[in-house]
Amino acid sequence: MDNGASSYRRFLAGDNEGLAEIVREYSDGLIFYINSYVQNISLAEEIMEDVFVEIALKKPKYSEKSSFKTWLYAIARYTSIDCLKRSSRYYNIPVDEMHNISDEQDLEKSYIREERKIQLHKIIARLIPDYRQVLYLIFFEGFGNQEAAKIMRKSDKQMKNLVFRAKQALKKEIEKDDFEYEEL
Repeated sequence: MDNGASSYRRFLAGDNEGLAEIVREYSDGLIFYINSYVQNISLAEEIMEDVFVEIALKKPKYSEKSSFKTWLYAIARYTSIDCLKRSSRYYNIPVDEMHNISDEQDLEKSYIREERKIQLHKIIARLIPDYRQVLYLIFFEGFGNQEAAKIMRKSDKQMKNLVFRAKQALKKEIEKDDFEYEEL
């Protein structure tokens, strides 16, 4: 059983702590996923808040046909698309501004790791939106192909092809930059 699903059921039964657990668990991942659509971290944060407001006020039905996380990310996708339809403005915030280096015992290694992540995010940002989204869902959020397909409203075959092409495009961009990333 999905932890988010049990928290959501508790929220629907009147326990507001269930919603608080969902927000704590999924807010950061949703922000970065939404950012893959809108390319604006501030707007992504606002949309993430809208997603949770929608859940809190409208209390949509969760049918348990997919994981809770898949269901939540699909809501985020629809909300992002609606926002983009309402607003034709795109403001880009450099990826450098989104990352903070945390204090660790080995600051130099931490700094290098963060710089590589930033560089990887910059490379991914150059890809077409579908490629950015599928890479983020599968490799950063850990969704399987079927779950990502549901979120992006693609068939399994379309998703398989999209993942393959996204990987190829990422590899090509990485090679262009002579980039080495140990965690790939």
